[in-house]
Amino acid sequence: MVSAKNLELELQDLYKKKKYSEIISQITTKTKEEERNAGLFVLLGISRISLNKKKKDQVQLAVNDFKKGYLKEKTSENGFNALTNLVVASSILSDFEKVDVDFEEIISFYEVLPEPFKDRRQINIAMTMMYSRLSDYKEMVFHLEKIIRSKEFVVQDLCNYGYWRCFDSSWRQSDFFKYGKFVDENLRIYPQEKVVKLSYKENIKIKIGFLSSDIKNAHSVTYFLKTVLKNYNQDEFEIILFINQIEEDNTSEEIANLVSKTINVGKLNDLEAFNIIRQHNLDIMIDIMGYTSRNRIEFYKNRIAKKQVIWMGYCNTSGLKNMDYIITDPNLVLKNEEKYYIEKILYLPEIWNCHCGFDFDRKENPPPLIKNNYITFGSFNNPAKINENVIDCWSNILKKNKGSKLIIKCANKRRKLYRIQEAFKKSGVIDSVIFYRKIDNLEDHLNLYKKIDIALDTFPYNGVTTSFEAIWMGVPVLTMAGYNFNSRCGESINKNLNMEYLIAKDEKEYVDKAVSLSHERDKFLNIRKSLFLNAIKSPLFDGKRFSENFFSSLREIIK
Repeated sequence: MVSAKNLELELQDLYKKKKYSEIISQITTKTKEEERNAGLFVLLGISRISLNKKKKDQVQLAVNDFKKGYLKEKTSENGFNALTNLVVASSILSDFEKVDVDFEEIISFYEVLPEPFKDRRQINIAMTMMYSRLSDYKEMVFHLEKIIRSKEFVVQDLCNYGYWRCFDSSWRQSDFFKYGKFVDENLRIYPQEKVVKLSYKENIKIKIGFLSSDIKNAHSVTYFLKTVLKNYNQDEFEIILFINQIEEDNTSEEIANLVSKTINVGKLNDLEAFNIIRQHNLDIMIDIMGYTSRNRIEFYKNRIAKKQVIWMGYCNTSGLKNMDYIITDPNLVLKNEEKYYIEKILYLPEIWNCHCGFDFDRKENPPPLIKNNYITFGSFNNPAKINENVIDCWSNILKKNKGSKLIIKCANKRRKLYRIQEAFKKSGVIDSVIFYRKIDNLEDHLNLYKKIDIALDTFPYNGVTTSFEAIWMGVPVLTMAGYNFNSRCGESINKNLNMEYLIAKDEKEYVDKAVSLSHERDKFLNIRKSLFLNAIKSPLFDGKRFSENFFSSLREIIK
């Protein structure tokens, strides 16, 4: 048999040529398992997963290879590479149905790594892949912080850190403001000789661009974007949609039909995309991603349009000096807080967002309480928003309402529920909690709201799309007062419904109000009736009124 080290060196050329099947064949025929070093196990695992990472058996084999490689050489460079790949492959494997991944074992492997290895970007990025699947914002912040401190970060790391801090009530708006400046300082400035010069030539119509990576089926931003794109004066405004995604679908096509022009820059590098957009001489570019998604935030650092605006996708300051405005409303950012947003505040008079609604007639549904004779609470929010304080409040609500139930529905990944399930078990109320997995069919998803009497909002990171959905279906949402844009979205929604009673000032009042509504049946039924009758006429769903306010505000900033 050939020596493991020599074979590892020989296979490097095949690896560069991506001849993965040949690599697998040579390793498995020329060596026995016990003869392989960590380097060969890594090559074997990478080759297997590169052939088809959508095939469960292939990913499982790769996981086994990486684990064997790590256990063989725990403190070597190849052993470190094996562990990094083990974390990544295990995260991918956990996405498959009926697969249990031992993340606790992986965490124990990380904990005994030599300290210099723990600070490297690649292992910390791998750990964020794992913890995102566990919806654990604290660990996400921990590993992203290590990357930033190592100074090995890329732009996406900076954005991810800012995004995950939105889940953290210990960060106040002054922290976001300070961090935003740090992000701005660490973004690239494009070489001026390589960029198209920004034109200030006046256009015949006001030319507005929207940039997004999320113009796809069932993505929440599309329901709010469609509102303004269905209600604008085409004689006054020319709208260009810049799609920053590789694949498009029916939703992409539907929204493209609402604008003057659609350009997909998803496959272009930064300079190519930047120059194409600049050539269109936009009066205003509206970013609907911020720190989220597959953003191109460096475009705004380098100024892509005469005026640059952030709206909807990320409910906080970008931190960029060149981001001119942030669209919000008077309920979200108070006048004395404007200093903590780098952008000028563009206040819409009523609400910052408006949902386009759904293509079916609304029907008033009887609250489940009438049939069940017990109250059913519910939350369909991102599980990462369901933190320890939220779980404590919900547990107290269930304890004080004997027989009550709580429905939780989230993304179709079992591990995302594990942390939440364990917390409810610890609180002693797990038998009162009903878990639903993701429902792909929109109608079936919305019909699940018929099982809920009252929706419970998360804090500090409120729900937005889920709250609009609940209200459309006639389900009131109990929220808690916040301290900045993203923690006050629930407040703005309920204030625009004249449902101030459903805004709690703190956690105690949040629990008390939920309990009170459970016991005061007439009051609860009146709230449900009033909500159903008035919601559709409110600023939440009045697309024409919202769009008039939206475009009127944009008109003002280019005067």
